[in-house]
Amino acid sequence: MAETTALPLLIARNANTQCELLPGLANRHGLITGATGTGKTVTLQTMAENFSKIGVPVFMADVKGDLTGISQAGHIGDKMAGILKERGIDIPESLACPATLWDVFGEQGHPVRATVSDMGPLLLGRMLNLNETQAGVLNLVFKFADDNGMLLLDLKDLRAILQYVGDNASEFTTKYGNVSAASVGAIQRGLLQVESQGGDKFFGEPMLNINDFMQTVDVNVSPQTPSASAPSGGASAPRGGPSVQMGVINILAADKLMNAPRLYATFLLWMLSELFEQLPEIGDPEKPKLVFFFDEAHLLFNEAPKVLVERIELVVRLVRSKGVGVYFVTQNPLDIPDSVLAQLGNRVQHALRAFTPRDQKAVKATAQTMRQKPGLDIEAAITELAVGEALVSLLDAKGRPGITERVYVLPPGSQIGPITPPQRQALIQGSLVAGVYEKTVDRESAYEKINGRAEAAAAEAAKAPQGGAAGTTDSGGIMGGLNDVLFGTTGPRGGKHDGLAQSMAKSAVRTMGSAVGREIIRGVLGSIFGGKKR
Repeated sequence: MAETTALPLLIARNANTQCELLPGLANRHGLITGATGTGKTVTLQTMAENFSKIGVPVFMADVKGDLTGISQAGHIGDKMAGILKERGIDIPESLACPATLWDVFGEQGHPVRATVSDMGPLLLGRMLNLNETQAGVLNLVFKFADDNGMLLLDLKDLRAILQYVGDNASEFTTKYGNVSAASVGAIQRGLLQVESQGGDKFFGEPMLNINDFMQTVDVNVSPQTPSASAPSGGASAPRGGPSVQMGVINILAADKLMNAPRLYATFLLWMLSELFEQLPEIGDPEKPKLVFFFDEAHLLFNEAPKVLVERIELVVRLVRSKGVGVYFVTQNPLDIPDSVLAQLGNRVQHALRAFTPRDQKAVKATAQTMRQKPGLDIEAAITELAVGEALVSLLDAKGRPGITERVYVLPPGSQIGPITPPQRQALIQGSLVAGVYEKTVDRESAYEKINGRAEAAAAEAAKAPQGGAAGTTDSGGIMGGLNDVLFGTTGPRGGKHDGLAQSMAKSAVRTMGSAVGREIIRGVLGSIFGGKKR
């Protein structure tokens, strides 16, 4: 196998210059922005293809359903060929990248799951849109589960333990804090909404092993027309050609997932957090271990609480030293908080439409944050860019933002557009992880333990009335009559008849109201509190 060297990745060019992304600085993160229809998706596919060619695995969410074409060799039509000729760009060599398809719902790819415990209360609270008080109760539930060795694997576990905590709220006050029925109810309603959106399929086991996103495969490459032949599918290549190592491109089917924006954003953030927590520190590698494209990134920050934004900033800042590059893809640069935007060194800016005051503000802000080039009016150029044209600023060898260039993004060598259902099935069946995640596992967890407690308590309660009934039957005649004499009886229509005890009590009350009674009380109180002796 020929070793893949980390050569610069040619992303865009014009007649006078070319923009190359240095693999050693690709983990300094990046940003791809632009209005709808300006070419962001093609830019994403071109960059992912280039990373795959140098042996770097890629993860990306397929929001519109057209990124799966990267798994098939592409063909440039006459119209596109004419446009490329006008721009002075050569027709790319046909290429198919090894790909693995994933789907939270298990319909268009391998199922992706996480456990409730692994998701954690912070991300789960974001998914359920909880306020501060409700999030506090959710933290209490997680703490109680940890203290009692109860695994929270799927939503039925969380539902069971929520109900248990709600039913026994008074027992938790001194150790964990107050638990209000309203907060428990709000969390339960949030879980119902997540379930209705299909989110219950996301929680459970087997949980995703994040290392399955970091696969590489050896592929044969034809000297004339490179194409991939890998276990995960793609166009076949002539045998006997040189072998190179390519990174597997992991594609998450997100067209249906986008109907639940909070679930989508929380899921992608969970995966990013998993990478941050599990991968070791490696400093600055020659090339990234994984590149993570976060499409529709505005959903991650929309109405996000401050603590979550701080968490995202921390992960983005520190995951770089673990060899992971994160690239946010969104329409407007203002969708990204400044604290996160400052971490994104490689920029590709497609056209923005300055139709509203917010758009105009975004154009001005973008122009000010990109490194100026003499003779190039960035603010004016942003609104004039054609489809496939972009303002590009990539980090140089010293880690500094490069001068902004107005260039044309190169088209990918793979197919632009979605694959057919038979091609999708071939990819799933021939995948490196085929059969690993398809069958669910339901081991003993909080749901089973709480149900066991409830069943044991019900059995004990069933025994108690039986013993009491037997005792009453044995002495019913004598004891029953004595009870009526002492404590009275109730008639068939609810009338009360006083017994000896009630009669004596009433007599005592009347006595206390008399002068004699008052003297008795004074005497008693005087002896208690040390009154004067007569």
